[in-house]
Amino acid sequence: MSDEAIHAAAGEDCHLFGDNNCGFEEVAPGVEAFFPDPILEFGLPLTAGITKYTLLLVVSVLLVMGFWYITTRKSAVVPGRLQSVAEMLVTFIRDQVTRQQMGKEGDKYLPLMVTLFLFLFSMNVMGIIPGLQLPVTSHIAFPAALAVYVYVMWNAIGIKRHGVAGHFVARVVPGGAPKWILPLLVPIEIAQNFIARPVTHALRPFAAMLSGHLLLAVFAVGGWYMLNLGAGGFLSVLSVGYSGIALVAFIVFTGFELFIMALQAYVFIMLASSYLGEALEGAH
Repeated sequence: MSDEAIHAAAGEDCHLFGDNNCGFEEVAPGVEAFFPDPILEFGLPLTAGITKYTLLLVVSVLLVMGFWYITTRKSAVVPGRLQSVAEMLVTFIRDQVTRQQMGKEGDKYLPLMVTLFLFLFSMNVMGIIPGLQLPVTSHIAFPAALAVYVYVMWNAIGIKRHGVAGHFVARVVPGGAPKWILPLLVPIEIAQNFIARPVTHALRPFAAMLSGHLLLAVFAVGGWYMLNLGAGGFLSVLSVGYSGIALVAFIVFTGFELFIMALQAYVFIMLASSYLGEALEGAH
């Protein structure tokens, strides 16, 4: 949430009930929370410089690296607890994602999918770590970069396996479709596979993280705004009740948001595996 919203909500003169009610619309978090001020600017056109997103991206990378260092630094034939966690994660993604979408040929893409999952999840989880509280994927640039990477791989694998004509024909001409309907289907397939696919691939985690973080911010700021011990008598008790409900909702939705963060990372690699499997198979 924005510093302005935090300061306004925390201000002694801005709470529900009594004469110090400034109105929730004055403190409610908005989209400005997703546009932090640059920490360091370089004056280059079309660049934002070093922002909070940049720092959290570095933290996300360090988290992934730390996970692998901690879980594999004492690798053994009989795995310990930490190594077992890493092995369960790899086995789960292999059995439930890559082999489901690409068969055994998908094993060579397993490291990529495991890395993508951990990287996306670590960027998502930045939104609920106290003191950080901003999911990196709530900025469209980051999921878009990963979606473009998968998109380029999808085309590269398809072209390498089936040739340029074979790949593009397979993607725009539905198998078994009668010739008379192709003038209608081909433009739809082009728009769906070559335009909408990377866009929707990037928008899904972006929209989920942006809306989820905004919801948590509303409960956090709203809970503090409704707490007014100085209102006096019954209103003070009522404010504590309202604030308590908001606090419970914040905790419940934080747990739910953690599940959504993992789910969105899983869905992203599931779609990526599906696209790569499609390129390997060739047929529409």
